[in-house]
Amino acid sequence: MQLSSIKKLEDYVKRRVEKNDPAHDFDHIMRVYNNAKRLAKKERASSRLVLAAALMHDIVSYPKSDPRSKNSSLESAAKASQILTRYGYTKDEIKIISDAIRDHSFSRGAVPDTLAGKILQDADRLDAIGAIGIARAFSVGGAEGRKFYNNDDPFCRKRLPDDKMWTLDHFYKKLLLLEKEMNTRSAKIEAQKRLKIMKQFLDELKSEI
Repeated sequence: MQLSSIKKLEDYVKRRVEKNDPAHDFDHIMRVYNNAKRLAKKERASSRLVLAAALMHDIVSYPKSDPRSKNSSLESAAKASQILTRYGYTKDEIKIISDAIRDHSFSRGAVPDTLAGKILQDADRLDAIGAIGIARAFSVGGAEGRKFYNNDDPFCRKRLPDDKMWTLDHFYKKLLLLEKEMNTRSAKIEAQKRLKIMKQFLDELKSEI
């Protein structure tokens, strides 16, 4: 993909997602894009495919409480298939990109078949952990009106996590598990660093509450 095409696609996406929530806005997309760019270089993947997938992966995004939220990745994949024909992608390339977008979602529980798909999934999951992951989790929790934590058992020592009720439970239901779910070696190394930040945050929180 030529630089001019990337910029045009980037400009389109920026306009398209301007109403997305702060955890899935254009800044999130660009962080995933930059994660994907680094991973693609380290894993020797096609930047042409990976970067297009990163830019389009949240082109359709619904609030977590919206029943349509579970279909966001499916709708994003379908939308990407329509849009990318304008930017010189072949049918085979568009299938790889749209499949990557379709399968990147954690809630889908899918493991992508292609390297481009694996990298997109890793890049998106990296943005869910570390310092930015903490910020995003509480942003979503606030938007959904959830309490920070369960007063009786904040750190899920004696109960199953319920992240629809308490934001901190999301750490135990998903975020702390992502490091082991990474597909590529490069992402695993970065995830380990970010996991340490999250554990430090939880240790500090324990001393404060």
